[in-house]
Amino acid sequence: MEPETLVEAFTGCEGIFHAASPVTDDPEKMIEPAIRGTKYVITAAADMGIKRVVFTSTIGTVYMNPNRDPSKPVDDTCWSDLEYCKKTAVRGTYRVVGDRGSGVEPARQRGIELIVVNPVLVLGPLLQPTVNASTEHVMKYLTGSAKTYVNAAQAYVHVKDVAEAHVRVYEAPGAHGRYICAEGTTLHRGELCRVLGKLFPEYPVPTKCKDEVNPPVKGYKFTNQRLKDLGMEFVPVLQSIYETVKSLQEKGMLPVLPPGDDVRDNLHEQLMMKPAQLLRN
Repeated sequence: MEPETLVEAFTGCEGIFHAASPVTDDPEKMIEPAIRGTKYVITAAADMGIKRVVFTSTIGTVYMNPNRDPSKPVDDTCWSDLEYCKKTAVRGTYRVVGDRGSGVEPARQRGIELIVVNPVLVLGPLLQPTVNASTEHVMKYLTGSAKTYVNAAQAYVHVKDVAEAHVRVYEAPGAHGRYICAEGTTLHRGELCRVLGKLFPEYPVPTKCKDEVNPPVKGYKFTNQRLKDLGMEFVPVLQSIYETVKSLQEKGMLPVLPPGDDVRDNLHEQLMMKPAQLLRN
């Protein structure tokens, strides 16, 4: 892809949503194409007189820093450590580079308003006919392929909220900088499995942690206040988890087993609960 190939696509546009990126564990096939692609989008947008670009990044550019205090909330001013990302998480590395180098600086030089959305792990109904990394995160605990859960924590957001966040930051005249897109709840993998066991007791959800030595990892708390200030109301995390599983069933990716009646009788009330409240019942 070259900048001139984007000109025709951008003709007549007032703004650009740059969400495309290769996803692979091969850095040569992911990092450099992603960096070049972002630069090309910025260049083409500037050449066409387009003033606003919304860039889909990742939470991986925000919190991955071994020196960060886990007790302090993570906000849009936080940055992952690039060298740490290179050593531990290739998929986060290119977005750190993309946010700071291939995106922010070229946009500033060309007079582009670059707004960045940083989603956490995205759940909810699938559009595509195949399982992606986000849904595999849940599915493996339902199929029996995972006999234990890992000692890790994760924040989640509904796919519809990610889409709405992009629209809101694009339409808000004063929007600028980075916006963390997260529902606000961070779940340890053990909590996720207990939630799945409560909502879908018919599946062989693991009950033991792979790491039986160390204490449970505490996840970071991500602040979504900047998006709330734009009017965002996030789908509760339990509803996101439930809709993910139902979508997997409806698309034939997960076998439908007889449900437990006690779960389905008060399903709506359960999905509106906080995870800790559900797990206490």
